[in-house]
Amino acid sequence: MRKHKYLCAYLLVLAVFTSYVIMDTFVIAHVYGDASDAGGVTAQLEADDSAEDNGTGDTDTSQAHGPGGKHGDGSGGSPSGGPGKGGKHRHSKSESADSSSSSESSSGSSSSSFGSSSGSSSDTSGTDISAATSKDSYSDDNISIKLNEYTVSGTVVHVAEVKTDSTEYLKTAFAQGSYGKNVTATTSDIAAGVNAILAINGDYYGTQEKGYVIRNGKLYRSAAVSGREDLVIYSDGSFKIINESEVTAEQLIAKGAVQTLSFGPALVESGTVSVDSDDEVGRAMASNPRTAIGIKSDGTYVFVVSDGRTDESEGLSLMQLAEFMKELGVKTAYNLDGGGSSTMVFNGTVVNTPTGGGIGNGSGSERKVSDIVYIGY
Repeated sequence: MRKHKYLCAYLLVLAVFTSYVIMDTFVIAHVYGDASDAGGVTAQLEADDSAEDNGTGDTDTSQAHGPGGKHGDGSGGSPSGGPGKGGKHRHSKSESADSSSSSESSSGSSSSSFGSSSGSSSDTSGTDISAATSKDSYSDDNISIKLNEYTVSGTVVHVAEVKTDSTEYLKTAFAQGSYGKNVTATTSDIAAGVNAILAINGDYYGTQEKGYVIRNGKLYRSAAVSGREDLVIYSDGSFKIINESEVTAEQLIAKGAVQTLSFGPALVESGTVSVDSDDEVGRAMASNPRTAIGIKSDGTYVFVVSDGRTDESEGLSLMQLAEFMKELGVKTAYNLDGGGSSTMVFNGTVVNTPTGGGIGNGSGSERKVSDIVYIGY
C-alpha cells in the first residue's frame, strides 16, 4: 500500500512537470478566438518545435496577446555597431542612483514618483521599484537617448528614454531585411544590419497567418483577426491602441499609420493601467522576461526590457510591467513579444540577459525573431 502511494505521488509530480515544460514551449501561441486560424496555429507550433530542435528559433508562451491571446518568444550573438550620424556615445561610469534625477528631469517628464533618491520605493500596488541607475547615453543633433536600470520586485529592468526632433527615427526592420513567415535573425543581427542606435525585439509577426502588418508606412498584410488589439504608430509619432475588428488596415494607412505592432495586450491607455489578472492566462501568470514600448505626454519614447528566468531576476507579470510603465509617466504602453525573445541592443551591445537561445543554451543567448523596433537613421 505504501509503495502504491509513493508511486502515485511520483506519477503526479511527473505529470505536473511535463505539463509545465510543454506549456513553456507551446502554450496557446496566439489564441485569437478565430476558428479559421486554428489549423495555422497548430501547424506553426509543429514548425516551431522542429525549429527549436535545429536551432532556428521558436516561440515562447509568456505573453498575452489581445483578448485572452498568448504568444511567444527567440537565439544568437551581439555584433558591434556604432552610433548614427555624428552621434556622441557617452558611457557613464557612475552607477549611482543619484544620477537618475537629472536623467528624469531632462526627459521632459517628472511624473514618475521615483528616480530622485537612492534605495527603493513602492508604488500603490506594492511593487518595489528601485531608483534609476544611469547606465549609458547617446546624443546627436537629432536624437537623445538615456539608458537607465531599475530593479522592480527583484527583477532587473532596462529602460531607454528617447527624444527625437522627428518621428522618422522611430523605425522597424525585418529579419534578413525580408518580410515572410519564419524569416528570423537575432535582434542584435537585425540591429547591426540597419545601423540601429537602440533596438528591441518586435512582435514576431512571422509566426502568424493573419493580423495587420504595416511597417515603415508600407502595408504587408491586411487580413484582420477578430478582436485583436494592435498598437498603431502614426506619422506624427503618436501612439494609439486599435481593434482590428473596428478598422481596416487600409483605413489605418489612410489615417497616416506607419507601424502596427500586434502582440499585446495594451498595458497603459490614457495614463491608466489597462490590464488585470484576467489578461494573464496560463504561463503568462508567471513572472517572465518582458519587452514593451510606450510614449509619454511630451513625446518621449520609452523602450523597456526586463530580465527574467535567471537566478538574479525572476521576471515580471504583465500587471507589474504595466504598473512600472505607468510609474515612469508613460501615457500609452504596449506589450511586445517576451520570454526568451526579450532583447535590448544599445550601440551594438546587448544590454539585458536574454534567455532564449534554445535547448542547451543558457542565459545571455539571444533567440531569433522576425523583427525589431529601433531608433536610427
